[in-house]
Amino acid sequence: MDLNPSIRSAVFWLAHKLDPGKGTSRVMLTATSKEKPDQPPRPSIANLITKFNSLDMTRAGLGDIDRALAQAVDTSRPWQEPDGEDVLAALPEIKAALAPIAQQVMMASSTQWWSRSRQIEQWTIDWRPAKDPAPLPRQPSQALGAWARDTRAEEVRAEKERPRNPHANWSGTWWSFPQGTLQSVGRVPLGLNLFEDSFGWEHATVIPVRGAGRTYEVHTEDDWVSLCREYPLGVTASRRHDWFRCTGHDGRWVIPDWEKVAERWDAVHLTVLAYLSSANRALQVDAGTSTVLAGWNPDTTIWLTDVAREWAGPRQQWQRSTYQQVWTTTLV
Repeated sequence: MDLNPSIRSAVFWLAHKLDPGKGTSRVMLTATSKEKPDQPPRPSIANLITKFNSLDMTRAGLGDIDRALAQAVDTSRPWQEPDGEDVLAALPEIKAALAPIAQQVMMASSTQWWSRSRQIEQWTIDWRPAKDPAPLPRQPSQALGAWARDTRAEEVRAEKERPRNPHANWSGTWWSFPQGTLQSVGRVPLGLNLFEDSFGWEHATVIPVRGAGRTYEVHTEDDWVSLCREYPLGVTASRRHDWFRCTGHDGRWVIPDWEKVAERWDAVHLTVLAYLSSANRALQVDAGTSTVLAGWNPDTTIWLTDVAREWAGPRQQWQRSTYQQVWTTTLV
């Protein structure tokens, strides 16, 4: 939308009209538009499609695509209902208009890495400045054991205490990956912006790491589903309400039992393309069971065994201004 500001304006107003939770104050709406409060724009779906069809994607550079990717990740909300932009993007006619644009983006040389497997050299991110360093997480078997116990305990409590009505106003754990283990990204500084619902961090210490071992690659939704099918861990009661709001699907839910996954795999890597095509959707595992890929950032590797080490390269300190995407660095 940076290539055509009129598309941004049309999307804003159409999304507001379609937003299931609209009720936004008039003050906020007028703050985002130069239009008078009593004369808001009235774009149509047909008009927006026309704008999409005339969009010149040859003008899209690497920066434009990276910013769009970062914005898509940061606005992901796996615990709530689709907002107006989600509803707008899901309309069949809008999906049809966006398909050729997506195809052009995928053909660009700057996006070929979206489907690549884990790189040998990676970076893990500590969201604290260099003057407050922290060691890399170690002993993943203990972290996975604690995660497995806590996840099962939460499921037992949720089954007893939480309502089974998926419409109930209840929220809990919604992510699909284990907490407490080492995570790394393949690109810096872009990886500093590829975080779902980020907290607006302004300082980061980036630590070079290398890891060997067996890596399970999630290139497609089938790869994720296969992992859930082979190592299923039931999380229906603890995820029911959040994932119903996100996907509209009510049924049995599973995620991978990461403690068991670690018996075969040292790491699991999620490609950008798999994230864009699979995240926050109800993916069928079998006739009565589904899963959601939630909270896992694109091009992120989760290390399940103790095979990754800090590498010889220097740590780097990155910083940015408030609410800005551009990071600058100095060696630590």
